[in-house]
Amino acid sequence: MTRQARPSQRTKKKGQTTQKKDKAPPKVGKVKLQDNQKRTESSRKWLLRQLNDPYVSKAKDLGYRSRAAFKLIEIDAKYRLLKPGMTIVDLGAAPGGWTQVAAEKLKVGTLKGAAKGSRIIALDLSEIAPLKDVTILTADFTDEATIQALMDNLAEGAARGVDVVLSDMAAPASGMTDVDHIRIMNLVEAAYEFACLVLKPGGAFVAKVLQGGTEATLLTRLKKAFTKVSHFKPAASRKDSAEIYVVAQGFRGSPGKL
Repeated sequence: MTRQARPSQRTKKKGQTTQKKDKAPPKVGKVKLQDNQKRTESSRKWLLRQLNDPYVSKAKDLGYRSRAAFKLIEIDAKYRLLKPGMTIVDLGAAPGGWTQVAAEKLKVGTLKGAAKGSRIIALDLSEIAPLKDVTILTADFTDEATIQALMDNLAEGAARGVDVVLSDMAAPASGMTDVDHIRIMNLVEAAYEFACLVLKPGGAFVAKVLQGGTEATLLTRLKKAFTKVSHFKPAASRKDSAEIYVVAQGFRGSPGKL
């Protein structure tokens, strides 16, 4: 029998303000599948994980397109990267959870955001549903033509450079740890090289890597190009996930050879 959350778990206390998004959601009772549909074991496990994931339900309640939104909320709460008036490029943005958070922080789609010149360009190989005043590109980031399209879009705005490059890109999992690590590191390196082309001095770069952190060669390049480089695993990342984020702040300007 499905256990229902008690009303007191969902009812706001008197005088309570809007729920802070950077805190973990409360735990609720586990949900069990009640239907008799035939499913593979993997699809059954995935569905149960989704149904019992508090971040999934919280994302739905707050209107975020994915639970990944809370990862960026946590990253920004720790490093204070996103502010109105910035220009941000969001790579691997589908379905748009990170872009939604960035838009909130930059006040994109509001008069304040427009007055300060806030701007977001979101890109992914998969389609992203429209978001107010956000430029959305559907293309393969590893294609040279895509890099040119990004540069062209940035050139249409004020020539002041990009403040933050975000990358939540991930290659399809192969099931082989070594192969998956190589694939995601290739994407991280491509995102880093793009960041070096567009970031203004003082800018920041955030990218998803796998547990174990950034490879030595890239880490050395990051430390030369930025004044501070950290690794951070948000609480919203699943415990069994190998993902972790590298956060590079204080872009020094052109690092020379990429």
